[in-house]
Amino acid sequence: MKIATWNVNSLRARADRVEDWLRRSDIDVLAIQETKCKDENFPWELFENNGYEVAHFGFSQWNGVAIASRVGLDDVERTFGDQPAFGKGGNDPVQEARAIAATCGGVRIWSLYVPNGRALEDEHMPYKLSWLDTLNQQAAGWLAQDPEAQVALMGDFNIAPRDEDVWDIDFFRDNNMTHVSAPERRAFEAFAETGFTDVVRPYTDTPKTYTYWDYTQLRFPKNQGMRIDFTLASPALAARVTGASIDREERKGTGASDHTPVIVELD
Repeated sequence: MKIATWNVNSLRARADRVEDWLRRSDIDVLAIQETKCKDENFPWELFENNGYEVAHFGFSQWNGVAIASRVGLDDVERTFGDQPAFGKGGNDPVQEARAIAATCGGVRIWSLYVPNGRALEDEHMPYKLSWLDTLNQQAAGWLAQDPEAQVALMGDFNIAPRDEDVWDIDFFRDNNMTHVSAPERRAFEAFAETGFTDVVRPYTDTPKTYTYWDYTQLRFPKNQGMRIDFTLASPALAARVTGASIDREERKGTGASDHTPVIVELD
């Protein structure tokens, strides 16, 4: 079975590319982030016409997550337990469409779009850290309940956990940028302490291997990217992994997302 995660950065704008990629890649399950659409204008037929069941969670032109599967789509869950909401400037907190789960071919897939943080002193940063901490607590509970549970936390984590996961760590630090701060990295590493493993890095651990390149300043042609899209697998699922890859080719050409698909192969 092949599972993948992809922040498409507006599904309707990239429907043709997503459809072409699904046909080429032979993916069984795709976790999608940043669909940027409501349920009523989600392109359901794109997936259904290609043999996929699909579940989507979206409120507006922001955020949005989905799971498309051709190996079953059961027990759909929108948001995880106690998922933090966000209220800008003291406004009433609003739940954002950032997490959806479904059981696909026996694997509990979570499609996750972690809050960005925006700036180290921005009010989004404590929201981001709380969001990650709560998710990790929930994940710990799933494993405590069933140590053999096959769970994949897939998506855009908006964190580069190692210095080599950004094109120039000094640039990030000198400009007090997010994604590489100590609190963010601690929040990411907490998942490993809980028992979840980054199952892609062992197969893609070469210099300057990234999953995201900004559209500005020719970041992609210069390969000035970031590794921020991950699949973190529970112990039982990690034991099934036989390979993984990052499809850098999908970042090329007109109309590409600024992220590229990340693929995991299971026995």
